Amino acid sequence: MLQKLTIKNVALIDCAQINLTDGLNVLSGETGAGKSVIIESLNFVLGAKADKSLIRTGQTECMVIAEFDVSDNSSIVQVFNELDIESEDTLIISRKFTIDGKSSIKINGNSATVSMLKKFTSLLVDVHGQSEHFNLLKTSNQLALIDKFGGEELVKLKKTVGQEYLSYKGVLSELDSFGGDESQRLIRLDVLNYQIDEISKANLIDGEEEELIQIKQKLANQERIVNALRLLCDSISSEGGVEDVLGNANKIISSISDFDQNYSELYDRLENAYAEISDISSSANSLLENFDALEYNPYEIDSRLDVIKSLKNKYGGSISAVNEFLENAITEKEKLDNYSEKIQQLEQEKTKIEDKLYDLYSKLSDKRRFFADTLAKNVIKELRELGMPNASFSVGFKSVPDRNDCKFDSSNGFDEIEFMFSANLGEPIKPLSLIISGGEMSRFMLAIKAQTAKYNEVGTFIFDEIDAGISGNVARVVAQKFADISSSTQIVAITHLPQISAMADNNLLIEKTESAVKTSTNVKKLSEEDKVFEIVRLVGGEKDSQTAIKHAEEVISWASAYKNSIK
Repeated sequence: MLQKLTIKNVALIDCAQINLTDGLNVLSGETGAGKSVIIESLNFVLGAKADKSLIRTGQTECMVIAEFDVSDNSSIVQVFNELDIESEDTLIISRKFTIDGKSSIKINGNSATVSMLKKFTSLLVDVHGQSEHFNLLKTSNQLALIDKFGGEELVKLKKTVGQEYLSYKGVLSELDSFGGDESQRLIRLDVLNYQIDEISKANLIDGEEEELIQIKQKLANQERIVNALRLLCDSISSEGGVEDVLGNANKIISSISDFDQNYSELYDRLENAYAEISDISSSANSLLENFDALEYNPYEIDSRLDVIKSLKNKYGGSISAVNEFLENAITEKEKLDNYSEKIQQLEQEKTKIEDKLYDLYSKLSDKRRFFADTLAKNVIKELRELGMPNASFSVGFKSVPDRNDCKFDSSNGFDEIEFMFSANLGEPIKPLSLIISGGEMSRFMLAIKAQTAKYNEVGTFIFDEIDAGISGNVARVVAQKFADISSSTQIVAITHLPQISAMADNNLLIEKTESAVKTSTNVKKLSEEDKVFEIVRLVGGEKDSQTAIKHAEEVISWASAYKNSIK
């Protein structure tokens, strides 16, 4: 639900804050007062294309802030998670536009793009006006409307269709993986056989490359290594070396080790040191003997490293990656070797799923036709109440394809529909997009919303003077429809009709004031007394006319009685 709209430096508005409630919010005012600016501002913050003409004369930028209560909107939580923005019960959108054409958007303080913004706003607000018909005129949106009207029954069936279609796409993908016709399969097999043979012959072992590089380094530095090991052995084992020194020290301290625990500990430590030095000497001698005995061919080592490098360049960045490539190649080869058998199996599975999908498509179509027929009857009834007694409306479905002609290219079934409409007696029924006028569309749209509002996840409907061209009893019915819809969905309506203004739960007056230097638009919340005088103005009465005031009070009383009757 839209709670607050703050507008700064937009057209005639210097700064305005509009506080909205649930139920029916009505904005009224004289022609030219700036009601359209409110809608332009709202469209701007919802993601519409910005234009420099939006900015108030003499200013360098404009800004609109919209604050929504989204505490009960699970779809918005999903968008928060998708965009990695922390979910909150309040959603605050601010959008700024500068005179040099730069736009900036913030969603709960986080920078955002227009596409990110629309992910939120498409689930929050539905704007309708005299020129905002295009959404309902798209056949794809018409089908989605039928599905919404079908409620949970269609939701479950569409979910089943979607799951089966996902399985179908998986089978098609696996079929595609065989690489097309027989000649392409044989070419691929030749490539795989070469790759498998080349890698298998190499018989690569993890850690082999590192070991060969180490041996190569030893061979390149063998003289240095041998000299170092010999010097180490000599320094330990030769006469006067480390072993002799430690042996003498050990004899010296052993003579006093019985006199004190500390002397005994020194003796033990010298014994351990002597043993460690002797072990080091033995290890160094062993390494020296083994090194001298090693017989490596430097040419063979280089050749083996070249093989490893070549295979890594072709099939992966490491020996483990090359071996993984080999495993995958063997798997693919086995799959292609069993081509005919696997293809036959997949084709059978494909046919089986197509049969199941066709049955589900048909069930979905039957359900849609049932709900479309119900919706059409209900909308016709609504239209009659809205002063169109001879209107005809139906949902035209494209003929159902037979099993062989079905394309199976959608998770949404095979239905293609078109809303068909005739406003007057004797006129043939035709596609809605071809014949409906602005005034007719306003009432048609209201009839649709009256039937589908409770199925819509959108929390706010905006109606911009869709009551144009109607009056009298029809105006009363329109006001009642607004009351009906606003019992479950917030409505913000700009109107000239006293009946709709009287039905409002929250009345706001758009006023234009002029001074010597500028013209400004202001928004004022009306008290109950102010509401009476606004209705007097709307019916064209004089402000001090007791007759007009009494009439306005009667209209408000009628509206209150109706609202109480539907609670």
